[in-house]
Amino acid sequence: MKFPELLVGAIQRSEIPLRFEPGAEESVAKPVTEVLEAWIAAHRPKGDGSEFDAGQQALVERLLAELNGSADLPE
Repeated sequence: MKFPELLVGAIQRSEIPLRFEPGAEESVAKPVTEVLEAWIAAHRPKGDGSEFDAGQQALVERLLAELNGSADLPE
């Protein structure tokens, strides 16, 4: 499963009456996704390239890939 599908599914199950308008779920999901992207990107390491920084950078890249739908969520 991809994160965008998970987010749209949650929006569809919500009490928001927008689900009857075409594209409404995607319109609601877009600002949420943008906020999450900014939050995750803010955690990019600015350190000295240590092993810890490399691991953190890999995690940031993985989370951003999941967020934009280019990678599946772990099962």
